[in-house]
Amino acid sequence: MSVVAEQPIIDVEMKSVDNAAEDGEVEQKGSDAATIQDIRENIRQIERGVTTKETRFVTRILRAILTIRKDLNSNVLISVINGFYTHSANEKEFMLSFFDEQMEVDTTAQRMRTVKNSTTPLLPEVDAYIHLLIILYLIDQSKFIGAQKCSDALMEKLSQHSRRTLDIIQARCFFYHMRAYELNNELEKCRPFFHAKLRTATLRNNYEGQAVLINCLLRSYLHDSLYDQADKLISKSVFPETASNNEWARFLYYVGRIKAIRLEYSEAHTNLVQALRKAPQTTAVGFRQAVQKLVVTVELLLGDIPDRLIFREASMKASLQPYFELTQAVRLGNLHTFQEVLNKFSAQFQQDRTFLMIIRLRHNVIKTGVRAIAASYSRITPENIAKQLGLDSAQDAECIIAKAIRDGVIEAIIDPVNGYMQTKESTDIYCTAEPQIAFHERTAFCLELHNQSVKAMRYPPKSYGKDLESAEERREREQQDLELAKEMAEDEDDGFP
Repeated sequence: MSVVAEQPIIDVEMKSVDNAAEDGEVEQKGSDAATIQDIRENIRQIERGVTTKETRFVTRILRAILTIRKDLNSNVLISVINGFYTHSANEKEFMLSFFDEQMEVDTTAQRMRTVKNSTTPLLPEVDAYIHLLIILYLIDQSKFIGAQKCSDALMEKLSQHSRRTLDIIQARCFFYHMRAYELNNELEKCRPFFHAKLRTATLRNNYEGQAVLINCLLRSYLHDSLYDQADKLISKSVFPETASNNEWARFLYYVGRIKAIRLEYSEAHTNLVQALRKAPQTTAVGFRQAVQKLVVTVELLLGDIPDRLIFREASMKASLQPYFELTQAVRLGNLHTFQEVLNKFSAQFQQDRTFLMIIRLRHNVIKTGVRAIAASYSRITPENIAKQLGLDSAQDAECIIAKAIRDGVIEAIIDPVNGYMQTKESTDIYCTAEPQIAFHERTAFCLELHNQSVKAMRYPPKSYGKDLESAEERREREQQDLELAKEMAEDEDDGFP
């Protein structure tokens, strides 16, 4: 009797599981259909931008590409390929070769392209957009070789066109072309290609392409620690003022890293702070963490102590923990603690590519310790200094003290006869030029901030002030501008992988 009573329960459970699976499939199909419809609408906007030669349509589509990227899968892309590549069986076969599974979706082809255009080639802008979606999907699926192969085919196609309407989307394709090679550890192979494209973009005044290509080349040089070549590129090229904030943030970060390696810490700090200001403030957390790590290191090299609030931010607390302990060691001037932190987090510092700069902090730690000793003792022997600083011998301590006196770190004299260091009475800092120097630095920073804010202001084209459009067209344009502003606020992290 018990077996008979339990059987219907099992059947019900099996049916409920089947129903749940069916509901999941239906929901997935509905989501795929919505994504396909969004891609079709984006392609229509691209075609509209090409027809009207308005770059804002293409810019809006590229800003929304991250939203599409989250919903991409093989079913969506295969349907799009079958629907749009109706003019060439060879191109369709090549595009479908990047997917393991194949779908027999021929009925959707007539739904995505009209009969009139079903046999004509796609617009280069549309073709590049579909290629870009496939590259993003392959990168997300860790199919880096396929992404590189697809990107090479895209670059070959783009080299056959010289349309100005292709400049914006081509610049984005350059970035992911570099990204595909970087993920395959073959970044040096694409440098000649980027140099050739940078010359072309400069001659054609393609400012968006110039910005992306310069950043790609700098990233390639820094990846292989070729700092001299990167510095020469910066000195021989001019970064376009009209570049987007994201490209400016990348460029300033790369320049700051190069200047820090070349011991130009003041310029490095200025560039890195500007990179933080231009980067998205609520998103692109990984980029801001990388910049903030370098900012902390440069500030320590400058002899300053970073603000403690930086290490308490929720998005920065975990990643900056090694740098917080490093800051504590430098602030205390304890050489033993500094060496312990260096040994403990050496792998993290090497991964962040700040290890070589952090090694330079040993001298700063010693200077801080000497300054603290000079403030605490009016007379002290080199043996006691070596013991407190953790140095090997008294001779080393005496040499370090002499250098600190020569550099103006402390005001003291060394008495070789009695064998001690005697500090001088501290003078009033307001009798020196230090307050004036600090005030000048703050004033210069505020003026630079004002100038950058003025440059970042956006104004509508002069043609908008003319009465060349109807009221309905004006309302449509204002609505589109409002949507564009919302997308810019939501997708500020575009292009920060």
